[in-house]
Amino acid sequence: MKQVSLVKSLTALGVGVGASTAIWLSSKPNRIRAKDLLREWKRKIKPSPFDKTESLPIEKGGNPHPSDIEDNNMVSEGAVYSVKFYNEKLQ
Repeated sequence: MKQVSLVKSLTALGVGVGASTAIWLSSKPNRIRAKDLLREWKRKIKPSPFDKTESLPIEKGGNPHPSDIEDNNMVSEGAVYSVKFYNEKLQ
């Protein structure tokens, strides 16, 4: 007897929570808020590899220092190499 009333009360509680959640999620701002909350919980449980790092591994990308001779030579040779490779493939 007690077990039946417990099942009925848990069922009523589940239906009530489900109905109130459905009513709350019927509003678009609430859906956006819920989606952001779930995304944040997911990020806390399983962080992405980008969240683990403090900074990017690139130290000086795309803008070499003018007095860094070796880096400037590498950049200039790289540009010549790609143009030469393209020209050879074209001919």
